Amino acid sequence: MELIRGGAARRRPAATPTGCAVTIGNFDGLHLGHQALVRRLDAAARPEGLRRIVLTFEPLPREVFAPHPVPRLTSLREKAAWLAASGLVDELHILRFNQALAHLPAEDFVREILVGQLHARHVLIGDDFRFGRARRGDFALLQRLGAEHGFSVEATPPVVLDGMRISSTLVRTALSEGRVEDAARLLGRPYSLCARVTHGDKRGRLLGFPTLNLPLGRKHFALHGVFAVEILGLADRPLFGVANAGIRPTVGGLTPRVEAHVFDWSGDAYGQRVEVRFHAFLREEQRFAGLDALMAQIARDAAAARAVLTGEFKANRE
Repeated sequence: MELIRGGAARRRPAATPTGCAVTIGNFDGLHLGHQALVRRLDAAARPEGLRRIVLTFEPLPREVFAPHPVPRLTSLREKAAWLAASGLVDELHILRFNQALAHLPAEDFVREILVGQLHARHVLIGDDFRFGRARRGDFALLQRLGAEHGFSVEATPPVVLDGMRISSTLVRTALSEGRVEDAARLLGRPYSLCARVTHGDKRGRLLGFPTLNLPLGRKHFALHGVFAVEILGLADRPLFGVANAGIRPTVGGLTPRVEAHVFDWSGDAYGQRVEVRFHAFLREEQRFAGLDALMAQIARDAAAARAVLTGEFKANRE
């Protein structure tokens, strides 16, 4: 899969020589609804020999307009990695979302980007997708312009689970409430964080529980608290562990990050990229009276995480 940023398509007229099938959206979280959309993109493109293109935005529109930070479910790197691994997408186009793009009339968005840059032959959108200045662009407008410019338009129905429409908001709500099992059902996989291990303050090692320090960068993380986790990327198999997502109030932390203690493993992980999968919520983050109380609680958290993970994976094998 090729990743193309900004207006690169203008400089690459051969990128879509036979035209393309394109789907547009934020794709934050890549939940089951997004996955259905991408599978439908593949099914629509293959018979016509069209390039399969996902068009998304960076930063996400709500990160520009929302009055308060909204947690992002997936970073751009995580989004690109999932789409590439799916084998269902040829190109991921990243449009820089700014005031100029936000105020671009929907008709111009279609003419300049979908037609002029991508040579779209088929446009696939979710049932709630809106675009262009004042969000005037919708399915009806796309159909009208499609007839004018020679592309077909298709809207996919929502994916429903337990009577509720799956959405990034629904996933975000489940995670904010610590319901990681519910989020996993909406995502079709455990919720995870992919990040590079960096040097921290080494305090966990002094407490007898060395941790992987995983900074979150500018991404507002959807989870807070202590969780039973799996860690991938350190060995040839997933490893169990316990992780804290938050600011670490007992030691005066200010910057949110994830710290994961890996069971039955030792080694140098600095600089390695790992994936932490969150399987169960154990407790809220809290401030303790001192390091002794914190150390005792970490031991209890580790025991609880071992019990949860051992039971969960044993049940899955059976």
